[in-house]
Amino acid sequence: MHFETSQCYRGDTETPLWRPAQGLKLGNDTSMLVLGIETTCDETAAAVVERLSDGSGRILSNIVRSQTEEHARFGGVVPEIAARAHVDVLDGIVDSAMKQAGVGYERLSAVAAAAGPGLIGGVIVGLTTAKAIAMVHDTPLIAVNHLEAHALTPRLTCALAFPYCLFLASGGHTQIVAVIGVGNYVRLGTTVDDAMGEAFDKVAKMLGLPYPGGPEVERAAVGGDAKRFALPRPMLGRADANFSLSGLKTAVRNEASRLVPLEPQDISDLCAGFQAAVLESTADRLSVGLRLFHEQFGPPRALVAAGGVAANQAIRGALQDVAAKAQTTLIIPPPALCTDNGAMIAWAGAERLALGMVDTMDAAPRARWLLDANATAPAGYGKTRAAF
Repeated sequence: MHFETSQCYRGDTETPLWRPAQGLKLGNDTSMLVLGIETTCDETAAAVVERLSDGSGRILSNIVRSQTEEHARFGGVVPEIAARAHVDVLDGIVDSAMKQAGVGYERLSAVAAAAGPGLIGGVIVGLTTAKAIAMVHDTPLIAVNHLEAHALTPRLTCALAFPYCLFLASGGHTQIVAVIGVGNYVRLGTTVDDAMGEAFDKVAKMLGLPYPGGPEVERAAVGGDAKRFALPRPMLGRADANFSLSGLKTAVRNEASRLVPLEPQDISDLCAGFQAAVLESTADRLSVGLRLFHEQFGPPRALVAAGGVAANQAIRGALQDVAAKAQTTLIIPPPALCTDNGAMIAWAGAERLALGMVDTMDAAPRARWLLDANATAPAGYGKTRAAF
C-alpha cells in the first residue's frame, strides 16, 4: 500500500494544498529506500520510505502499534512496560513494514532508528534492532533525533522548503523551533516545566477522566463554561517565547479540590477553562516565537504544527488565527504523521543520507538530546516522561 505524499494540509481545512518543491537540493542523484524504526515512547513503529531523485518522497509502508491498553490502568506510560512491549513486537512490525512495502532488505539504502530523546529502555530496543539489521545486510546506519524527524515531516508531505517555523506539542515535548536546514535548528522557545500533552493528561487524571487524557479533556470541554473559573494564563506578555504549564495545572487541581465531590458539569467547566487558558497562552507564545523568527531569519515559509496535541481541534483553530496574523500559512501533516511513527524516522534518515550524514555502530541511545545543539537545557530537562 503506497501513501501519497505530494499533498499537504492547511490547518483550516482538510482540502489538499499543493506547494511546489522550491529550494530542495539533492545530494544523491538516485532514489533511495530507508527503513525507519520508532520506539521512543509507547508506540512501536516501522516504515519504509522512498526518497526520489528530485527530492520528493513516498511512504511505501507505515506500521504503528500503540500500547494504550497496556498503560491505561496506570493513567500514564510506564517505562518498563513500554520497553518490554517493544521487545515483544518490534521484529514482527519491521517484518510487516518490509512486506507491505514489497522490498527486500538487500534493496535498502539505509536503516534509520530514533536514537532519542525518549524513554531510554525503548530507545535502546529500537536502536539495537536497527544496528543488527544494518550489520547483517551491510547497510548504512542513521541515528535520528526524534525531534528532527518531526521537524522534517512537512518536507515529506508537501515538499516544504526551508526555512520554516515548527511548533511541536506532544506528551513529552513543547517547543518552537526555527527549521533552517537538515541538522540546522534554532530553538526559539520551550516549556520550562510540563509538556503540553503531559499537562492535558495530568488534568484528565486528576478529574477522573480516562487515559489518554488529551482527547477526553477536549471532549469534556465542549459542554463546559470556560469563564466559570479564573485560571491563570502562564507567561502571557513575556518577551521570550517560553511556555509554562505547571502553575495552570496546579490551579485546576486547587479548584477541583475545593469542589469535591465533582459533578459532571464541574468537570466540563474545568476542562473548558483549562483548554481556554492553554489556547490563549499558546497563541501569545507562538506570536512571540514567530516575531523572533522573522527578526532572525526573515519571514517563515510556514508555521508547522506537529505532535499529538495538534490533533486538538480547538488548538488548531488558535494556530490558524496566529498564522493568519503573522501572514504565513499553517501546515499540519496528516494525523498519522503528527504522532510518533516510523515514516518520519525513515524520511529524516533519507534526508540525512542524501547529504552524506551517516553514523557508526558506536551511535549511543540518548534519553536527552537537544535539537538545537547550541541551546541551553531548560529547567527540569529530562525529568518528564520524555526529554524536551
